[in-house]
Amino acid sequence: MCFGLNLDLDRASLSCFLQLAGKPDFAEMLAGRLSSEEIQDVVHFFTGLLKNNLSEDEYHRLFLREQSPHQHSKKK
Repeated sequence: MCFGLNLDLDRASLSCFLQLAGKPDFAEMLAGRLSSEEIQDVVHFFTGLLKNNLSEDEYHRLFLREQSPHQHSKKK
């Protein structure tokens, strides 16, 4: 991983970084060490990135791994 040289390398490095951070044993260990404030900060920042960069369909299909299109329940 290397950051700061060019956008393509930054994107490839970030992809690798996110994959490493998403490993279950690491994610559980880190989550167990964060304070409530740190947890809220991470969730707020990451969900902001998702909201700004993914369509609703991409969010449900790629992030949540839903097999069928997301449907909102309609209130009567």
